[in-house]
Amino acid sequence: MPVDVDARIVENRRLSSDYNVLVFHAPSIAAQAAPGQFVMIKTAGAGDTPLLRRPFSIFEIVGAREAPTGFSILNKRIGTGTSQLFEAVAGELRQVLGPLGQPFVPPASGEGWMVAGGVGLGPFVTLAAALRDQGRPARLFYGARTAADLHCADLFPPLGTAVTVATEDGSQGDRGFITVPLERALQQAQRSPAEAVTIYTCGPTPMMRAVADLAARYGRRAVVSLEQVMGCGMGGCYSCVVRVRQRDRSRFVRSCIDGPVFDASAIVWEELAH
Repeated sequence: MPVDVDARIVENRRLSSDYNVLVFHAPSIAAQAAPGQFVMIKTAGAGDTPLLRRPFSIFEIVGAREAPTGFSILNKRIGTGTSQLFEAVAGELRQVLGPLGQPFVPPASGEGWMVAGGVGLGPFVTLAAALRDQGRPARLFYGARTAADLHCADLFPPLGTAVTVATEDGSQGDRGFITVPLERALQQAQRSPAEAVTIYTCGPTPMMRAVADLAARYGRRAVVSLEQVMGCGMGGCYSCVVRVRQRDRSRFVRSCIDGPVFDASAIVWEELAH
């Protein structure tokens, strides 16, 4: 059940001139959170603008597994709201609603592969932890423009997740998009078709569509976490609708309630805004 709390900022970890990780003290949210769920955060203090909250994937669960004390988010400074969170100071309060949305479900068998671009890394620390807890082999494919834009990859090996990176300028890992090493891995996995692979992806829409196309081409299931604009996070504003295929027809659904996690084959990609 989502709760609406005044969460105290515990730490602001600056990763670069644009990226940071904010840690919130919010035990009631952390205790309920599942991989892939998100929170709606009022980015300003009481009485300040903007009025609408912003959606963020739950990045890390903080504290003991049996009694977590809070959670973190991965933030990139882009506009007014994300800039306010970049400049936030430990001790300040922010209104936070969550956890919200449909979560990732770790595969019952086989491997879990995560494909992230930029802040699309957001939902994958919690998923990597869940894959570890269920004994599922895991891999992270992480892409960015440059090596300087690759953040927090070091969180994954301690969770048992192998990491492969790609940068558009070739400054680290493969040169090009993250789909380059992903396709190479899918080709290798074709030699062992009995090994099930489920692909989870989050990031820019063109990247997620390319990952979905690759998964379909190689006969693997793909699950996407959409990054739609949201006004309320609870289905009231209809700002986050996406068209999905269901049986023999398609219809619009609210990604904050029916998602943000969807089977990639259900998305009508042609109508999804980039």
